[in-house]
Amino acid sequence: MEFQKRKEQTLAALSSPSPDKSPKGGVDAPIVPLLEAINRHPYYFTTSSCSGRISILCHTNPNHNPSPSTQEVSNEDKSNNNNKKTTTKKKAGGGGWVFVSHEPADPDAVVDILFKGHQDETLVGGDLVCRFEPLIIAVDCRDAAAAQELVSSAISSGFRESGITSLRRRVMVAIRCSIRLEVPLGQLGKIIVSPDYIRYLVRIANDKMEVNKKRADGFLRVLQTKGLPKSAEDITHLNERHVAQLTDEKLSLELVPKLPEGHLVLVDGNDKDKCADQPADISSVLKNGSVAVKCCDQDNTLDFGKDEGALSSAGSSGNDKGAEDFNSSLKASNCKDEGETGPVEDTACHALESSGMYRCCISVALLKITGEPIEKIFLWGHSSCALNSRGEKELLVFGGFGGIGRHARRNYTLMLNPQSGLLREMDAKGPPSKRLGHSATIVGNNVYVIGGRTGPSQILNDVWVLQTPESRWLQLGCTGDLFKPRHRHTAVAVGSYIYVFGGLSGEVIYNCLSVLNTETLHWHEVCIEGEWPCARHSHSSVAYGSQFFMFGGHDGEKALDDLHSFDIRTLQWKKEKTTGKAPSPRFSHSMFIYKTYLGIIGGCPVKQHYQDLVLLNLHHRVWLHVTVESLSKNLWVRSSTVVIDDDLFVLGGGASCYAFGTKFNQPMKINLQFLESVHDFSSDEDNKPLGECNKVNHSTSSKYNKNLQGNTESYNSIPVIDMSAGGDRHYTDAKQLVLQLEKKYAKVAKDILKKFGWLDLTRKVVPNQDGCFIKLPINTTFKVLYLDEQLNSKTKFGDLDQFHQLGVLFEKEIAVEDVPCCTALKILLSCGGSLLNDDLCCKKKPSKSPRIMMRESISLLLKTKGMPLQLLEQLPTRWEHLGDMVVLPKSSFKDALWDSVREELWPIVAKSLGAQRLARQGRILPSGTRDSTLELLVGNNGWVTHQENGILYSLDATKCMFSSGNRSEKLRMARLDCTNEIIVDLFAGIGYFVLPFLVKANAKLVYACEWNSHALEALEHNINANFVADRCVILKGDNRVIAPKGVADRVCLGLLPSSECSWVTAVRALRVGGGILHVHGNVNDSEESSWIDYVVRSISGISESEGLLWDVSVQHLERVKWYGPHIRHLVADVRCKQL
Repeated sequence: MEFQKRKEQTLAALSSPSPDKSPKGGVDAPIVPLLEAINRHPYYFTTSSCSGRISILCHTNPNHNPSPSTQEVSNEDKSNNNNKKTTTKKKAGGGGWVFVSHEPADPDAVVDILFKGHQDETLVGGDLVCRFEPLIIAVDCRDAAAAQELVSSAISSGFRESGITSLRRRVMVAIRCSIRLEVPLGQLGKIIVSPDYIRYLVRIANDKMEVNKKRADGFLRVLQTKGLPKSAEDITHLNERHVAQLTDEKLSLELVPKLPEGHLVLVDGNDKDKCADQPADISSVLKNGSVAVKCCDQDNTLDFGKDEGALSSAGSSGNDKGAEDFNSSLKASNCKDEGETGPVEDTACHALESSGMYRCCISVALLKITGEPIEKIFLWGHSSCALNSRGEKELLVFGGFGGIGRHARRNYTLMLNPQSGLLREMDAKGPPSKRLGHSATIVGNNVYVIGGRTGPSQILNDVWVLQTPESRWLQLGCTGDLFKPRHRHTAVAVGSYIYVFGGLSGEVIYNCLSVLNTETLHWHEVCIEGEWPCARHSHSSVAYGSQFFMFGGHDGEKALDDLHSFDIRTLQWKKEKTTGKAPSPRFSHSMFIYKTYLGIIGGCPVKQHYQDLVLLNLHHRVWLHVTVESLSKNLWVRSSTVVIDDDLFVLGGGASCYAFGTKFNQPMKINLQFLESVHDFSSDEDNKPLGECNKVNHSTSSKYNKNLQGNTESYNSIPVIDMSAGGDRHYTDAKQLVLQLEKKYAKVAKDILKKFGWLDLTRKVVPNQDGCFIKLPINTTFKVLYLDEQLNSKTKFGDLDQFHQLGVLFEKEIAVEDVPCCTALKILLSCGGSLLNDDLCCKKKPSKSPRIMMRESISLLLKTKGMPLQLLEQLPTRWEHLGDMVVLPKSSFKDALWDSVREELWPIVAKSLGAQRLARQGRILPSGTRDSTLELLVGNNGWVTHQENGILYSLDATKCMFSSGNRSEKLRMARLDCTNEIIVDLFAGIGYFVLPFLVKANAKLVYACEWNSHALEALEHNINANFVADRCVILKGDNRVIAPKGVADRVCLGLLPSSECSWVTAVRALRVGGGILHVHGNVNDSEESSWIDYVVRSISGISESEGLLWDVSVQHLERVKWYGPHIRHLVADVRCKQL
């Protein structure tokens, strides 16, 4: 009732015509719809707000006391007077605004105020500061559950500094971000910057105002479309008991004895000045008395763990105390003394949980550290590996963030003896710079460190080697393809080669695979056709034989759960097909190899109740889930793992939290020998394990051993027991099995099989001949579990009555989502099911192609509208992809009748082709600038980002042309070795060939000539996005006028249908000693020879007229594509050599 009364009083005051307490007397007009959306919700109301403002603030001398009659104090900024203030407003504590605007400001007007306007004498001599302050809204919430839901929605809209600021008498939320600006200008009457600099600052502030507005509009759309829960029942991730705890002043969580005022949200692992500017979706899910953190990043950089100390809690000054309480409570929660060696759990107990995972309280031991202080190894974002030292294996740790005292990036090299716990710092000479997010890989006795970052914008691409016998670091000078700066990538060693995939640099996420030959120190970027993983960072990779595996990561929008392998012999990527419950999407995790198992542990999202260890049997590709009970509340995020013998060592990792402070993990050891007790059956085909890892004990193993003794047949041929009444035992093939059940049990059984991943989705569910039974296709995983449950089940259910007595009634429809795995197996057993051969083996029909789906959908539209079906002949049979845009050929849908159904037509086409945006190609205008006439059919704008051959091309497709048919020629240029070459591209466009020359061919310098303003805009963007702007000179205008002379080793003439207009310019651009001309042209296929002769004669004649004695010849002729009937796009590589 108190909340409702406060809300009524506040909203009544808000709607009152009288001014409020703010200097301007009312709310800001730009955010009125947003405030109304929040205030309409029964669980929220706003108490103060500001839509964002640009201001020039004057700070007066603290000893200066202005007259009380002229001072105006405001405790809340709810002003929304949209008129720009040019008169001085006083602020509390002295000083005042010289200029304030809640809209984009006029730079000239601000200059006039500062340099020509009337100056308040009371402020003369005060320090002037140009500021931009973003939106901030204070919201009173009914309870903590509702507050957290609002915080989650705000963060997902880009307001990443949002959080709960109070949980005591009132539950308050602050919605805000950190796109701020604050620049000193000097003193009023003595400004030390120029008017042009003031204009520059105002333009920056205006840009920030626009970003601020877009985020506010996005937040409003989220509230209008997604909405927020209207009742406690809707907030499913918070139970009523814990909500009551949260709203109590004596709040007590499992992690902390007392929660200070502040955010409940774990913060990003990047620097403070960056993370708050990026959109994300982070929500702290409070469940069953513990803190579970759900993290789904929408920017490129999210990770739990910060390079620097914890951010201060919003609205709280007790963050240090919160961190202390947090760490102390973690220590108190562990039953062992800090650093004590020994298992947290002494015995292994096995159980099948509701998630279908194999749960095991396995032995987890804290390592007792001696020698160097243990705080030295409190790191995240570091690297570690196993190294033979002094005749035994030790753990080497380099770099990372954390350490003793104030947490910072480190560059020391640590050695940890896993047996004695002795930690020592290696006295290695000449170490690399301090960094985190790098990779470390062992080749022989050397450790190679690649990339990382030393600061928010200092991203590295250097390569260092630690020569362990000499304890010496050396920076390596590598040649070959350009290796771009990155961090959060992965690197694995196979033989003498190091394979580096993915990574992050600013806003760019990579999906390139670079290979370093450690013997020649030569970089090579793999360029192959076929399947290729998407761009990602914060993923994991591990080598296994002649291949390496890669799992998860973040693609800039979401966490990933795909598993890929790369075969170094065939140079092919493969997306692995597995059975069993796959690991959840995650990033910033760790991966390792133990015998025939691939293991994944930790990462984001984080579950505080336990850590999830997921293992894949590499022989038969079946997942095994193991729960590691974590009494010390470990956060294995950005930690590292190393396997030595049968032990898995987990080093470092942790997180920073607004309210709880910074948490680092102690080094730990997990014994993996429990895997030896898991079933390992063999198949006839390859003698590899086939069964699923499941619940097992000694008696169970004995039963299986007895069944297998003396039996030379494989597990595929062991008896399958028919549990139906009077059923006969028979033999069956594990690869084509069905579970046959009575029809009345089929729905529940199918739901259970689907939930746990036991249903073979490649085959159909079919009835038997009389229709009384249903055959459910099952996989090998289910077969093993089912047989295990048959042999182990102490309860034999002769009929369903006995099972109904346990409270499971099929008539009331079992809630499958609440059924644990062991109960699910009993349910299926109780149904009297039989495992049978799938004689029919009805495979599901493959999914329809986009072309068929489009034809069927449009055919239905035409029939509905009564239009002739002959129009279907105009449907496209091919199309191009540009980023998320699909471009239809200009010949499609050309009949005027289509215009009458365009509103229904284009969304159907886009959906059929899986496109976010849809466009139709127009002809290229025959103007000199060759503008695109592409027509946008679905979508708001034509700006796209397209990745090709590992290069990012961005352009406005409605204004610039892009031909995917030239891909092979761009790839050919990329494969050239242009080291130390200067290149002139006379028709640069958006960088079609400029970028391959710079990014792949490693050209020393490229002059890019272009006169199309739209292409120039894209070109400037692209050279920066690909980090080659320092080696590119853009020349704007007609190349016949602006092109350089006598400088080039190579000239590109990529204009169609002919580049002859600039052949003279090209010859003049080459050095006196000659070079290579790449001459493009459209040529009739019967005239290739005559065209080549013409090119040679023309270039020879031009060179002679320029006084150059050259031998001109065609070194190579490239047939790029068919441009039209009998017309080829050709490229002649013309070599000009001085005689």
